Amino acid sequence: MADDYLVRIGKLIRDARQHRGWTQSQLAEALGTSQSAVNRIERGNQNISLEMIARIGEALDSEIVSLGYAGPMHLRVVGGRRLSGSIDVKTSKNACVALLCATLLNKGRTVLRRVARIEEVYRLLEVLGSIGVRTRWINDGVDLEIVPPAELDMAAIDAEAARRTRSIIMFLGPLLHRMDQFKLPYAGGCDLGTRTIEPHMIALRRFGLDITATEGLYHAQVSHDVSPGRPIVLTERGDTVTENALLAAARHDGATVIRNASSNYMVQDLCFFLEALGVRVDGIGTTTLTVHGVPNIDVDVDYSPSEDPVEAMSLLAAAVVTESELTVKRVPIEFLEIELAVLEEMGLDHDRSAEYVADNGRTRLVDLTVRPSKLEAPIDKVHPMPFPGLNIDNVPFFAAIAASAQGQTLIHDWVYDNRAIYLTDLNRLGGRLQLLDPHRVLVEGPTRWRAAEMMCPPALRPAVVVLLAMMAAEGTSVLRNVYVINRGYEDLAERLNSVGAQIETFRDI
Repeated sequence: MADDYLVRIGKLIRDARQHRGWTQSQLAEALGTSQSAVNRIERGNQNISLEMIARIGEALDSEIVSLGYAGPMHLRVVGGRRLSGSIDVKTSKNACVALLCATLLNKGRTVLRRVARIEEVYRLLEVLGSIGVRTRWINDGVDLEIVPPAELDMAAIDAEAARRTRSIIMFLGPLLHRMDQFKLPYAGGCDLGTRTIEPHMIALRRFGLDITATEGLYHAQVSHDVSPGRPIVLTERGDTVTENALLAAARHDGATVIRNASSNYMVQDLCFFLEALGVRVDGIGTTTLTVHGVPNIDVDVDYSPSEDPVEAMSLLAAAVVTESELTVKRVPIEFLEIELAVLEEMGLDHDRSAEYVADNGRTRLVDLTVRPSKLEAPIDKVHPMPFPGLNIDNVPFFAAIAASAQGQTLIHDWVYDNRAIYLTDLNRLGGRLQLLDPHRVLVEGPTRWRAAEMMCPPALRPAVVVLLAMMAAEGTSVLRNVYVINRGYEDLAERLNSVGAQIETFRDI
């Protein structure tokens, strides 16, 4: 039994080292030992103390063994199984986190229906609770009630929770109306390379917000006499940048014009919510938004976020790579039309129902049935564009789909600095992906997937893509430390199991 533990710990250390991109020599240097000692440790051929395990974990920034509390969650996947039946799409992760930030605009009670119970939401709730906002799950834990205090206690903010979510950046827009100065921890979230907040600052300076960054904190000063006298032109058509500008404009007295705005799904949901708060927004769904601000918002509001098109794409991709017939219900079709057009070009066999309306009364939904298809690589490269183009978060799923198709597919993920690199993790599962540069991957299909044990990529969508490939691979795979998946998906393993997958969650010794 002791030898078995040594082998398991050795594999954990090896995977963590490889995921860090280190050689055995580099790890040995960090530990002050020899490369041969590291080699023996990774093969389970050397006794190892808890102190050494802790030192290795610190060097690799990866928890190897957990003591005294539940450690990282892992997934054990028995692949090669066909999916069948139907599965509903959950509400949008990105809409829910934006709406939670938007509740800071309102002095009244907010109820959000069917909120995604994901780690990103939990982190924001921890932050909100730490500054005095009262939140509770109601209606058997399905809906979320949010009641703000008269005054926010920013000095008590839960910095650790805040640093684990990039969504904290969307506190800037609401907070600039509530105080003269405040501090926020640096934004965290997925490891997707350098993502500057300068576009946010350019937009929010027009409302009097000035920020300096020191010692892991954003120090904000607000000049309340500053007002945007002309249209705000966003330097990047980003979703969170647009949302921050909307949140700042919502309580600005007068009309604010925002140009080069994102018209993506979460932005539209935020606009619908602002209208429920009494803020008129003209141009929803376009790149020019006019916000008629209301300086004082004190209403009791009840709102239902719409379904998540990226989760819908995840489920469609699961059906494609496992060669299954599956019905995905409550798909927000407006935000998947380009993706479906590309899949149709590749030869996807599918049906869609008549359209019906989401619970927010605005978003158009359909049910999609996908059947096993003989796919051909698309003629053109797969690349994202701002809505109504192919969604940036849906690009990684085309890596697994292209690996299931005949021919070569070029995927160009031009937005993020290093997300394309994580897609090459599919090679561990039998994929043939060639990294051309940090943004472009050439995918050769079809693929004979094979089982493997590996660390979860630190970016949400590539992590799910690896999971889908494991579902297609014959045999048993292990995906370690899946916290990043739990950030964006609610009970994904259990829900996939409900339609025929075999995925077991477990933790280490």
